[in-house]
This record gives sequence, C-alpha cells and structure tokens, in this order.
Amino acid sequence: QVQLVESGGGLVQGGGSLRLSCAASESIFSITTMSWFRQAPEKQRELLASITRYSSTNYAHSVKGRFTISRDNAKNTLYLQMNSLKPEDTAVYYCRAIRPGVYDSWGQGTQVTVSS
Repeated sequence: QVQLVESGGGLVQGGGSLRLSCAASESIFSITTMSWFRQAPEKQRELLASITRYSSTNYAHSVKGRFTISRDNAKNTLYLQMNSLKPEDTAVYYCRAIRPGVYDSWGQGTQVTVSS
C-alpha cells in the first residue's frame, strides 16, 4: 500500500496562495486517480480535485478557477496550487490515491488556515 505524506500547509492571508504537495512512497505512474480533499471543523470531508493517470482533471465548483491539481510522475508527487484563498478555505487538506483492487490510500493531512 502506498504511503502518502502531505506538506505545504500553513497560515496565509486572504487573497494569498499556497502550494500543497503529496509525496508518495512509490511510483505514482500506475495510480489510476489521485485526489485532494479537505475537511473543515464539524463539516464532512469534501472532494476538491482529481487527476487521472492520463492527467485528466476535475474540480469542485467551490475551487474551480482558483485551485490547480497536477502530478509529477518523475517525483512521485501530487500538487495542489491554491490561489485567491478565502477564510472559508480553512481546513485540513488530504490527498488520496486509488488503484482499484489494489489500494485506496490517504495521507495524514496538512492544516491550511486563511485569515481575513
């Protein structure tokens, strides 16, 4: 099972940017889908963006146009570029990797806090 480690979270002012990284413990070339989720206090975990092994992407309406998901197979890393951040983006951000029938792995999360 692949291990995922997120990094890049922190405190940022509203309107600012952050880039999250999700480092995998093995090659991500064969991973079917990699995704970013977030969970704010007392809210359900929310799917933000997904990218397939063929680099096809999908975004939640709440982040479309502000967030960009990408993957670097050579570095075994998934990214989330977040621009125009808002206080309501404050949450713990998680990455997920799915290989159907093999594994469905989550990282431990990284905190993002956006001040107003």
